[in-house]
Amino acid sequence: MPEPFRPNPLRLAFGLMRLPKNADGSIDIPQVCEMADRFIAAGGTYFDTAYVYDGGDSEKAFKAAVADRYPRDTYTLATKIHATIGATDEQSAKQEFRTSLERTGAGFFDYYLLHALQVSTHQKYDDYRLWDFVKDLKEKGLVRHWGFSFHADPALLERLLDAHPDTEFVQLQINYADWENPGVASRRNWEICRERGIPVMIMEPVKGGILADPIPEVRAVFDAYGADVSYASWALRFAAGLEGVHAVLSGMSNLAQMDDNLKTMKDFRPLDEKEMELISLARKALDEDKSIPCTACHYCTKGCPMNIPIPEIFNVINRRKGSPEFRTIREYSIVTAGRGLASDCVSCGRCERACPQGLPVITLLRKCKAELEK
Repeated sequence: MPEPFRPNPLRLAFGLMRLPKNADGSIDIPQVCEMADRFIAAGGTYFDTAYVYDGGDSEKAFKAAVADRYPRDTYTLATKIHATIGATDEQSAKQEFRTSLERTGAGFFDYYLLHALQVSTHQKYDDYRLWDFVKDLKEKGLVRHWGFSFHADPALLERLLDAHPDTEFVQLQINYADWENPGVASRRNWEICRERGIPVMIMEPVKGGILADPIPEVRAVFDAYGADVSYASWALRFAAGLEGVHAVLSGMSNLAQMDDNLKTMKDFRPLDEKEMELISLARKALDEDKSIPCTACHYCTKGCPMNIPIPEIFNVINRRKGSPEFRTIREYSIVTAGRGLASDCVSCGRCERACPQGLPVITLLRKCKAELEK
């Protein structure tokens, strides 16, 4: 029998992908320390990072804020190995584990994941023999549990689970906006894991912040209900209320977000029937919206030969509604200062192969060029 997961009564996980930054772009370590302190004091134990987050600085921030300040038995840590970002061969991919171990100072990993498996990347994990690698790490006691994070269609998920029936957990993008989205297939992917009895870790419960700061039409749905809660709380409760979920990862970027998430999850209450009706109305409003559903993960920018700040450009486009044209153009000039313009795209396709959301990035950049470079 596999070793059971350590209980996670808070259900919330501290995602370390979008940590607070200083003016120079470095991670604000003192604020991360305070966020970690509040999280642990509230009963939180689960921290989630990855080899590629912030070029490795996320793992280093974890060491400074948690591993160097708390006993090992007070927290659990998840990190990930990525076969396509940074890795060029089997050796460099496997080296990521040792590097992550050194950066985090954790000694071992409670949860170790093959990172961001999707149609364009999953074959590399076979080519570099990483499935056997993570299983061997578990045999050596360096990993307690192994699984993978997934961004693709249900058919591929079933193929991977058929090939690796000993998978201990799967991390899925699940939120109320993507629940019925065929491009993400949140519902069906979750159902596949439930059918096989595989625990689920949820990522992107607020869809990269889109559901924490939603479009006016979604705000109106929740505002009319009159509850004195944040928009993010609705998204967290939707995700955490699903069966078979061990942890809901929230990429918190400041103390206010930490406090709001803890307020929601410390006294967790699943959505009732009336509240689920509101979720359906909010989903309908999002389905009718034409904004670009970018979660600002920045995987697309890591290999861009023209250094185009793709997520920032998409954000400018999404925020242009109701703004004077001069203000939108000014924002575009700010986010592209010293970097590539939308018109600099050479259509190499690296961004589209890396995008977990499967966005047609090249086509979208052409539209941004037409709108922003008049």
